[in-house]
This record gives sequence, structure tokens and C-alpha cells, in this order.
Amino acid sequence: MHIPVQKVAAIHDLSGFGRASLTVIIPILSRMGIQVCPLPTAVLSTHSKYSDFHFVDLTEQLPPMIEHWKKLNLDFNAIYSGFLGSHRQIEIVQNFIDEFHREDQLVVVDPVLGDDGRIYTPLSQNHVKEMRSLIKKANVITPNLTEASLLLNKKFPAHISNQQIKDWVLELSERGPQIIIVTSVPESRQKNITSVIAYNKKDQRFWKVAVNYLPANYPGTGDAFASVITGSLLQGDSLPIALDRAVRFTSMGVRATFGYDYNTDQGILLERILDTLVAPVQTSSYEIF
Repeated sequence: MHIPVQKVAAIHDLSGFGRASLTVIIPILSRMGIQVCPLPTAVLSTHSKYSDFHFVDLTEQLPPMIEHWKKLNLDFNAIYSGFLGSHRQIEIVQNFIDEFHREDQLVVVDPVLGDDGRIYTPLSQNHVKEMRSLIKKANVITPNLTEASLLLNKKFPAHISNQQIKDWVLELSERGPQIIIVTSVPESRQKNITSVIAYNKKDQRFWKVAVNYLPANYPGTGDAFASVITGSLLQGDSLPIALDRAVRFTSMGVRATFGYDYNTDQGILLERILDTLVAPVQTSSYEIF
């Protein structure tokens, strides 16, 4: 019997407080009509922007959980991974992708490595090296500009030209993924504007969506963006429409939160905007790049 709900294996950490990782991914994909099957890599009392958080590493628990799923003959329309805390976890995810492979499956890797030109403190260059191997198994990757530079072993640029970002994206595509989406790309001609740049190897087209910058930093926005991309592609959206939906949703979350006297570490007010995920597609702002 045909089951009308698609399933995603979501391999991410779980924070008890602060909207990030699975506490963002589950509601977004669920509201888009997709069943989320979480495979938690760690459990944290809060996400890591809070000090003194309690952390439980689940690396050793992943293999028996995966074995149980194999016994149940589970299959997934998509596999979607994010922050991975160790080399061992990256290896486990690589094996998971191989073991649960099915035809026409979407594999999304959000290569969480760093931001603002710096690698995240707990991670090492060995971790970056392993991530370069993992992206070879993905259909879609969603690095920010810092992560793109790390994956390519290039110096993070203060400014980047249109041709240079295209060259970077093409170089990433040569490593395996069909679709590369790079976020947080600064606009060289306009202040307070960043862009999302994407490339689909299948039709060899580049796409761009511009984003107005607000002076606030909310954890979990990258998780929200990649989750809407994943859900949109599963729903059959084209790449530019998926980009536009993800940018619009994330930007709306920031704007819905920005006006409040509010601790930004709690993340965007996700609950206020979830219903927009089922609204009809609006006039789009994407452009060919």
C-alpha cells in the first residue's frame, strides 16, 4: 500500500533549550507534511551558545539504534545530516547513507564546520578532512561561505567576486554533490546585503537570492534554512523555488523576532511563522546568477 507521507532520517543533535538542530528541524519538516525520524548524535541541556551546558555524546549509541532500524527494514525518502561531533560520527553517517541507500533518495549534508571565517572551537582540521569525504555522498550540500572555504582548503575572503564564488561552487560540485547552496555570501556592491548562491550540476545553472541583513544573530537559522530546502525538494519544488522559500522563511523568522526585547540565543520565534510553510508560493525573488 502506498504511504502518502515521506520519511526523512534526520541525523543531528538535540538541545533541550534554544531553538536549534532537531528542535527546529522536526517542526519545520512536520509542518511541511514530512515524517521526521531523528537519529540524535548528542543530547545537550541547551545549545552550545549557552555556557556550562550539559552534553551527552551518543556516538556509541548510534550503531545499535541503526541496527534496530535495519531489522525493521526502514527506508527513507531522504537522509539529512547536520552537526557531527567527532570523526567517528562522520564515519557512521557515511555507512548509514550506504546501508539505507534507495533509488531516487535525497541526501542532504549540512557541513557544519564554522562561521565568520573561523572553524568552530571543538572541531579540528581532521574533522574538516572527514567532512570533505562525507559531502561526496550527498546530492545537496548547504555550506556557508566559511564552510565552503574550509571544504576547499582556501583562505576565507573578506570580499569575493561573482566569478570567484562561481569557481568555488564548481569546484565543490566536482567533489560529488549535484546541488551546491552557499549561504552568507557578501554582496560586493551593496552594504547590508548577503546572498545565497546555488548551482545545479544537472542543468549547469546558477541561481541567486539576495538577503537583507539585520544586525542580529540567532542560532538555528542555518538549521531552519537547510530544513526548508530539504522539505521543498521533497515536495517537488525546483531549486530556485526551494531557495526562495528557505530564504523567505528564515528572513521572516528573523524579522518576526527582531523587534522584541529578547535574548537572541533562544533563536527565532519559530512558532509564529510555521504556518507560512503551507502558504501558496508567492512571487519569487530568485534570479539567474
